[in-house]
Amino acid sequence: MTRQQLIDIAHAHAAAERRGDREATLATLEADVLYELQPVGLLLRGIDAARRYYDYFFAEFRPLAVASRLRGEWVTDEAVGQEYTISVRPPGAPIEHHAVVAILTFGTTALSGERLYASERLLRLMFGPVYESAEPVPAPPPPAA
Repeated sequence: MTRQQLIDIAHAHAAAERRGDREATLATLEADVLYELQPVGLLLRGIDAARRYYDYFFAEFRPLAVASRLRGEWVTDEAVGQEYTISVRPPGAPIEHHAVVAILTFGTTALSGERLYASERLLRLMFGPVYESAEPVPAPPPPAA
């Protein structure tokens, strides 16, 4: 795939999320997709984990989201990065405003994953019970001597 085709897939992914289209969102992902949640340092691996996440995201989280605003976007040879704010109204609570950076990483034929930088509070709201099934990000190798 060309760089532009992968950029188009990243934009299609974000648009499908906004529309609430689970199948179109999943169709933008490679089978070995990797979601990295930062700064909490957690990973979700594979299309089955992504499917569980999006089942929860669209059914439970999306109805809580009352507004979002794209603040900026950048493109590299490896990914499309998007910075945005999202406002959510949890049940029985006031509206909360959260900052998010989402980096949609390119694979060979679709997106290889996403690195989400957000507060732990927002990540727990977004991922629900799937958050608890995430694994820790492996420690980096020690620096070369």
